[in-house]
Amino acid sequence: MDPLGDALHHLRMRGTFYSRCDFTAPWGLDLPPFEDSLMFHVVTAGRCWVEVDGAEPRQLQAGDVALVPHGEGHRMASEPGEPGVPLFDLPHDYQSDQYEVLRQGGGGAATGLLCAVIRFDDPTARQLVKLLPRTIVVDASDLSHAEWMHSTLRFMASEARSPRAGGEAVMTRLADVLLIQTIRSWIEHDPAAQTGWLGALRDPQVGGAITLMQREPARTWTVESLSNEVAMSRSAFAARFAELVGEPPMRYLAQWRMQVALTLLADERVSVGEIGRRLGYESEAAFSRAFKRFVGVAPGAARRASEAQRVSRS
Repeated sequence: MDPLGDALHHLRMRGTFYSRCDFTAPWGLDLPPFEDSLMFHVVTAGRCWVEVDGAEPRQLQAGDVALVPHGEGHRMASEPGEPGVPLFDLPHDYQSDQYEVLRQGGGGAATGLLCAVIRFDDPTARQLVKLLPRTIVVDASDLSHAEWMHSTLRFMASEARSPRAGGEAVMTRLADVLLIQTIRSWIEHDPAAQTGWLGALRDPQVGGAITLMQREPARTWTVESLSNEVAMSRSAFAARFAELVGEPPMRYLAQWRMQVALTLLADERVSVGEIGRRLGYESEAAFSRAFKRFVGVAPGAARRASEAQRVSRS
């Protein structure tokens, strides 16, 4: 069992939208907030800066990748402080429902970008993304990243320049790889990724127990059954789990079930009773009580809020 690998496996993109940007200096692009979304930018040519409010501007060179994981509004620009044009004020050359080309600038040095707005439906993916810092930048000059980044970026840039049949599927798969590799690089090198939930996933016993609960949330888990699965005594397992995760195993399980429930409630085809059964509750009433206790509203209200949010996005 590879708990961290299992979490990365669930980083499958949903609701992806791509933009190819052909800019010439001076230029600036203001991106608005996108709720519950991750944005990433790949520099395919030239250089630029990424500015997120409250954080130091970061310079990007050709081959660099920048993630803005929490959907915050930010600016891409030819130089720090360059005024930006709001994204939706630029002319958009739509190539498909999920792909567009943007152009702007004053005729100076050229910069090429491939940008994406991504949403994740899977609760494991959301849990992982929630823990990421405000920005992640992977430097292409770092030799440990160069080979995979350069080959992936060349392929993506080629697809972006000349879209062909199946190009959207190819771009999505390549973006999956790029995103996972970028997050994996952060996990391997940033001390902040060594603690909390991510740190717990690295522990063979606690990480294994987390994976079991997430794979089988409907199972009637107890502290004893989990400790048996990971070959620890009940008391030692409970103590280590609480120390690494920050809460007892049964509370983690209950909260995880509610995260899965929130995802399932977005699908109108699945009834509230069916969601409860999938998560191991004996009745719809028992599930509804647990849901309201943890989330603060009834499942029906959460479903209506999810639907309203979906409509506003469209």
